[in-house]
Amino acid sequence: MAQPPVRVLIVGASVAGLAAARALRLAGIRPELVEKLAPTVVAGAGIFLPGNAIRALRELGLDNPLRPLGAVIRHQRFLDATGAELCSVNLEQLWQGVGQCRALPRADLHQVLLTGAGGEVRYHTEVCDVEVGDQTTKVAFGDGSYAEYDLVVGADGRRSAVRRLAEIGGAPHPVGQIAYRSVVSGGPEITEWTALLGRRSGIALAPMGYGRVYLYADEPLPAGSAPPADPLVRLHQLLGDYGGPVPAVLDAVEKVQVAVTDEVELSGWSRGNVVLVGDAAHATAPTLSQGAAMAFEDALVLAEELRAAPSVVEALARYESRRRPRTQWVLDRTRDRDRTRDVAPALRDPMLRAKGGTIFQEHYRLLVDPV
Repeated sequence: MAQPPVRVLIVGASVAGLAAARALRLAGIRPELVEKLAPTVVAGAGIFLPGNAIRALRELGLDNPLRPLGAVIRHQRFLDATGAELCSVNLEQLWQGVGQCRALPRADLHQVLLTGAGGEVRYHTEVCDVEVGDQTTKVAFGDGSYAEYDLVVGADGRRSAVRRLAEIGGAPHPVGQIAYRSVVSGGPEITEWTALLGRRSGIALAPMGYGRVYLYADEPLPAGSAPPADPLVRLHQLLGDYGGPVPAVLDAVEKVQVAVTDEVELSGWSRGNVVLVGDAAHATAPTLSQGAAMAFEDALVLAEELRAAPSVVEALARYESRRRPRTQWVLDRTRDRDRTRDVAPALRDPMLRAKGGTIFQEHYRLLVDPV
């Protein structure tokens, strides 16, 4: 690029925004980073990072501070609702030469990314209007101020205000699923990532070290239905007849986060010099645990193209062209795996016992390759 963008705004200081800020700083660009929420508002549940997420963090220079955190996950075990084994995936073999999978508290990952981004975030700052021009974009903020930028990066999640205000795309689409998340302490010892699959619902448990376990569960949510008023009660109702470690885990659960799952699928990710990254551009259900990985990869590719392309607009076009095949793969494979929920266990379980490990490994085949 003959002249890199000087005035850059990143909207959103969660995973995608902080990763983008880190990547741009490594490319010699110092962005402004704004977040409408308070600095104390950080997701309290856990996160599972597959091998390609760790590779991206390594390229961002953030793998070393991550190593003492959480726990390395070497295998994924899939069980039926009674606790009987269906299949397993050797993650060290799957991600060989890429990166070790790791589960950790989301707040710990946030702190690593925040430090890597330089820690300079303007909190309590909401974007109220985005006016896309020929050369620059004018952004109005909630306090009545405004500024012009050479590049605006929307990293503000599934319900992105930047996406709406810049007229890049509309609201996310519900996928008919509700998710429950919790960090459990004092329960049974869980040494491997373990999922139990029931009829149209399931639970996954991942050790995070120091006796902590990240719990993720989901179930169908009929159109027009609201999340349960008491997620903890509903979690017991949903999983009360499961076997294996589930009863002891449920006994130890104290607090549950609940969210309706949706996805974002757009015809384009940019308009003028405004671009979307992470969930703002291509959110999926969390089935493949690829949300953070895709955001990290977005950040790396965006920074690379901003260094190389002759203009910001050309850089954004190249960024999207490079990223779409991988994000579309994740969306397609996520839908494939989620469709297995509609298969009766009497048919699904024998299939998974016969070739489940091969099927699940295939879901990540494209993602093993470099970005």
